[in-house]
Amino acid sequence: MTTATAEAPAGAPSDDHLHLKGNQLPAYVLPAVAVGAIAVALVLYFATSIQGKVQTGLIAILLYGIGQTIASTLVEGGRRAVDRFARTIIFGTLLLALVPLVAVLVQVLVKGASRLDISFLTHSMAGISARDAGGGVYAALIGTLEQIGLASLISIPFGVLVAVYLVEYGRRNRLSRTISFFVDVLTGLPSIVAGLFIFAFYILLLHQHQTGFAGSLALVILMIPTVVRSTEEMLKLVPNELREASFALGIERWRTIMKVVIPTALPGIVTGVMLAISRVAGETAPLLLTIFGNDYINSNPFVGHQSSLPIFIFTEATKPQASAIARAWAGALTLIILIMLLNLIARLVSRRAKA
Repeated sequence: MTTATAEAPAGAPSDDHLHLKGNQLPAYVLPAVAVGAIAVALVLYFATSIQGKVQTGLIAILLYGIGQTIASTLVEGGRRAVDRFARTIIFGTLLLALVPLVAVLVQVLVKGASRLDISFLTHSMAGISARDAGGGVYAALIGTLEQIGLASLISIPFGVLVAVYLVEYGRRNRLSRTISFFVDVLTGLPSIVAGLFIFAFYILLLHQHQTGFAGSLALVILMIPTVVRSTEEMLKLVPNELREASFALGIERWRTIMKVVIPTALPGIVTGVMLAISRVAGETAPLLLTIFGNDYINSNPFVGHQSSLPIFIFTEATKPQASAIARAWAGALTLIILIMLLNLIARLVSRRAKA
């Protein structure tokens, strides 16, 4: 006995061609909406009092979002329209966040590359006036490297140890809550206050001199809270199962922290450390009070005034001469390149240590 199979009506879609996603906007709709939004924004730019290019761009983005939402609602329905609108907002805010960063990088690169050369990196400002075309950043570069190195040598071990105590030993402890409170206070501390503290306590009260080491102490105050908070959050992300497995093997807590917890969290710790270094590398106010500045090369951070890249940039940028302004842009580009190189080296070291 044979069973008759029902045949699909003519013209009906087969199972292989069922559209489970529902109606979708044609591919040409969104580009058309974008072109229309730009056209309307340009009309408003030329026909009204709106003359700012930034305002015109924001209006175009807003009109695109509105047009996209209306088109999606008519074709795809309300749920798809809300999803498209949310994605547009997310990508739009991402682009808005990238615009100033890219603009700053491009401007510094364009204006600083013309003056940045080997002579600029290997000569100091000794005997160079504001009108002279020579001079370089060598003394400031040496000072910045030494000051950041000393500050990192003090603040990184101290900050990591404080974070280890807060996460591994001092949970729900009155002392840990007190430490966390003061770390939060230091996080929002203005940089000039750190410089004033070192100037009043270390230089005036203890009768010390303005040196590179004094500047490093001011940078330490600014670095410690960032290192502590970033390291603390990374240590909290380490699964407790790893700690419990180590304890089950009879391994001491300190050895578990050194061999299991810290290596697991090392990439995040390195990222936090580099954020701290990047923050203090461009600080000017605390260094004006603690190192004073020096046009001559001083490779000893413990004796005499010393220069730094932020002070070099600030000093040259305040001069009206074109040659001084060019040196300031080249110094800014040098500082950016230095921070990028330090980040790259830190990444390579952390990846090698993890392997």
